[in-house]
Order: sequence, then structure tokens, then C-alpha cells
Amino acid sequence: MPAGSSPKRERQYEHIKESQEERGASEGRAKEIAARTVNKERARSGESKSASSTSTRDRKSAAQRGGERSHQGAQGPTRDQLYAEAKKKNIDGRSSMNKDELRRALGR
Repeated sequence: MPAGSSPKRERQYEHIKESQEERGASEGRAKEIAARTVNKERARSGESKSASSTSTRDRKSAAQRGGERSHQGAQGPTRDQLYAEAKKKNIDGRSSMNKDELRRALGR
């Protein structure tokens, strides 16, 4: 947590970190998720010195959103993620396919 955080944000950080660890996240990953979540909430409520436009424009809190945007960048899953899915489904010729070809083979 950043220096000077309120006791409320300290409690929120600890709660999120412990919840993530209970769900099986490593300690480092749990700390990262907790810090990002708390920092975003601080930005939304005007408690931080600077904030990204995404943090301040977002209408839902991280808890309300519940991962709606996770694992979806501008282009969706990566080629490696598509390849792994194709491997699970035993799609022939997957090793020579590019991202678009993998997407079509998977029916996306």
C-alpha cells in the first residue's frame, strides 16, 4: 500500500489479499491484485494524486465488474492462448497456423 493510505484502504487491501490467497493465488499475485484494486478505488474516489482515465471514467467498481474485461485485450486472446486451446481440442495443423487461422479453426 502507498504511504499515507487511510485505515479503510489498509483494511480493504488486507481483505482482498487474504481473499485471493484463500482462492489459491500466490502471495505475490494476491498482493498485486489487492494493490491494483485498492489503488483504482482510491483514484475513483479522488484520494490519489493522479489517475488513469480508465479509472476515473469507469462506472462500475472492480468488485461490481467482477472480471468482465479480464483476459480480453483489444484483440482478444493471444495466439499462444488460442494454440493451447487448439492443442486441447487436438486440431490438426495448429503449429503452422497464425492467430486468425487458429481463431477460425476454433470457431471463434
